[in-house]
Amino acid sequence: MIRILGVAAAMTLLAGCGGSGSDGETRAISGAGATFPAPIYQKWSEGYRQQTKIGLNYQAIGSGGGIKQIKAGTVDFGASDKPLKPDELQKAGLYQFPTVIGGVVPILNVEGLKPGQLKLTGAVLGDIYLGKVKSWNDPAIAAINPGVPLPARPITVVHRSDGSGTTFMFTTYLAGQNPEWAQKVGASDAISWPTGLAGKGNDGVAAFVKQTAGSIGYVEYAYAKQNGASYALMQNKAGSFVAPDAKSFGAAAEGADWAGAPGNYLLLLDQPGANAWPITGATFILLPRDHKDSRTAEAVLKFFDWAYANGDAAAGQLDYVPLPTSVKELVRKQWATEITAAGKPVWGVK
Repeated sequence: MIRILGVAAAMTLLAGCGGSGSDGETRAISGAGATFPAPIYQKWSEGYRQQTKIGLNYQAIGSGGGIKQIKAGTVDFGASDKPLKPDELQKAGLYQFPTVIGGVVPILNVEGLKPGQLKLTGAVLGDIYLGKVKSWNDPAIAAINPGVPLPARPITVVHRSDGSGTTFMFTTYLAGQNPEWAQKVGASDAISWPTGLAGKGNDGVAAFVKQTAGSIGYVEYAYAKQNGASYALMQNKAGSFVAPDAKSFGAAAEGADWAGAPGNYLLLLDQPGANAWPITGATFILLPRDHKDSRTAEAVLKFFDWAYANGDAAAGQLDYVPLPTSVKELVRKQWATEITAAGKPVWGVK
């Protein structure tokens, strides 16, 4: 069993561990959604509970599930790697803000190939997921990997089974790189896959790739790193083949204009820059604009305020990119005007 598989369960166990708040009431914050940020939310929850005795019950069920649950009002916050567009937010009565930035990475289980030895372009990756490129020694792969020992083994594609912001980022990237993919499949958090095996969550995809020789999948980088998965280098917009890590994710995020992004809707795919990782994105928290309970809304914001102030080191250890200080301050100012309870401001009220 790979180590990352325990994330969702471990975080759920915190549900009964919420300590006493300043008013003496025992409670835990509840959230659900993206598996992409689950490792860092787990780390943050551990640190926050040590300092405040308040637990976090986070269910890593996929972005689609998180969006559904926050719309239904069954959790205190939802989490999604697929940002909702401003009109979607308005229609649902929701507000979203980013927490960290990370990268989606193709991972491999191919004998004889070391991590980073294989190079791929977006166009070829799209053809693999279309089922057009069927073996690892296909001429399309060999052409960009001269001298690399490519086995004559069939490719097994692994993808997500659940509604997923990771899938949204991955398929949106493929649609921008491969016209046939854009025409036949498209980009969304849940699609009709042309081929392959389906795993639930980033952890499910990582597990399938680990146990399936000749396979390729896509996961958030923390899952690849913690499981020692082999990965491919990807060609970016500048034509460079780059490795996935915090530096290349940060390079992709350098020019992000959050202040000019209505509803904080911003994609970081295929950004310019010689060192930019091409499948980079932020992950987001979803909250009701007008919460039913002011104390619950404030508790959620206090947790993420603490994470903004104290969580950068943990994020870096897991190869996420913390948000710049200016972006955190921008978001905190938004909290004061965007989040209310019974029509009254929740954040910054003395």
